[in-house]
Amino acid sequence: MVLFVSVVGCTAPRAVINSGKVTAPGRFKAGVNFGGNIATEPIGQLDDIAKSAVDAIAKRDSVYYDDEVEAATKGLLAYALDPVGPTFDFYIRYGVARRVDVGYKYASGVHVFDAQYQFLGPTGTPENPGEGDWYGSVGLQYAGQSSEWIDNLFLDKLQPLLQFTAKRRDYTVPLIFTKSFGVEEQAGSVSFGAVYNRTSIEYGFEPGKLFERYGGEVEEVNPLMEENGFSSYGVFANARVGFKFLYVVPALTVYYQNYGDYKLLNNASYSFSGLTFIPSIGLEARFGKGR
Repeated sequence: MVLFVSVVGCTAPRAVINSGKVTAPGRFKAGVNFGGNIATEPIGQLDDIAKSAVDAIAKRDSVYYDDEVEAATKGLLAYALDPVGPTFDFYIRYGVARRVDVGYKYASGVHVFDAQYQFLGPTGTPENPGEGDWYGSVGLQYAGQSSEWIDNLFLDKLQPLLQFTAKRRDYTVPLIFTKSFGVEEQAGSVSFGAVYNRTSIEYGFEPGKLFERYGGEVEEVNPLMEENGFSSYGVFANARVGFKFLYVVPALTVYYQNYGDYKLLNNASYSFSGLTFIPSIGLEARFGKGR
């Protein structure tokens, strides 16, 4: 519980809310979404860290590397791999060609860019419909973020000691199939499919006043800077419920990922894996005369 009370950070923007029907040329879609990123691995790691222990460590003039400090480093890294917390985003899409649209999203402090190609189904509009009520498309999304979210995490008191930094890049490829309700999604639609995500991450610790005992000697813990990456595999479903210009958009995306092995301070290492659930609900509007 302390996790959700304390964290309002930047979450990885991997929810799939798009329809398999791309935006018609010259027309726009715009919307807002509210949801959450619920990842089992970082939740487990952060729940293992007591706030009282964090407060005690932060008050020491000099700190020796121990199990509590190692738990804090694991928690910070696990959260960087899959930030947990509430999400909010707004987006806009534009149809650039008969089967292609592009989009921009501002998601909890992260800039997201994507494009989508429709390979199945009609490309008309309710005013000028095509034949068929099934659509299929494939997309490519890019997002990048860094570790400013640490200021919102209860481990921020250890930042002067650990000096943790992280930068991640996410490349997301959704395969989307959609069944239209009415002509050209005029009354809404239901969508489902599979999604692949590739994350690359650079992270590091530059500790200050952190020491380790070796026999009778005391030495400073060396800094660490590493790069790694992992793949996520998911499924999703979303719907559009409304009429012609305005729709409510509920959605759920679920990922599994083996994050891999990661080096920590003092020659320690740890493996992470787990599920991520991304529920959301939003409102979408469509406008523009098209061409």
